[in-house]
Amino acid sequence: MMYGERMFQTSITVSSKCEGDIIDVTPYVNNVVRDSKIHQGIIHLFVQHSTAALTTIEFEPGALNDLKRALSVLAPDNAEYAHNTRWGDGNGRSHVKAALVGPSLTIPLKGGTLMCGTWQQIVLLELDVNAGRERTIVCTVIGNE
Repeated sequence: MMYGERMFQTSITVSSKCEGDIIDVTPYVNNVVRDSKIHQGIIHLFVQHSTAALTTIEFEPGALNDLKRALSVLAPDNAEYAHNTRWGDGNGRSHVKAALVGPSLTIPLKGGTLMCGTWQQIVLLELDVNAGRERTIVCTVIGNE
């Protein structure tokens, strides 16, 4: 870190109901930025689960359905997954989808505000077939007051 920079770290916990849930976490992330009192810098978000992911998208039904369909093409429900054979939990596709999207995001901050686009929300993707879980997102804010 450079002189005058500081770091703030906390976590957000959200609950999912089922596979395919897409949860808008933007309001929670905005609260973290506010609580950090950091006005210029970055926020890094990391979901601590191998069958969930983070991304940005316009949070509207059409775009959300398009994303779900695209992921189902890349990792179809009816494909054979070696993970399922080894562990027997049936969530091989969940691990593949999560790896394709990724567990983290970094977003710049300016004036104490996320520099997301007008139609860009931060979302958690619940990808596990064995869903109905609590998901933890570690939030690290680095910058200047």
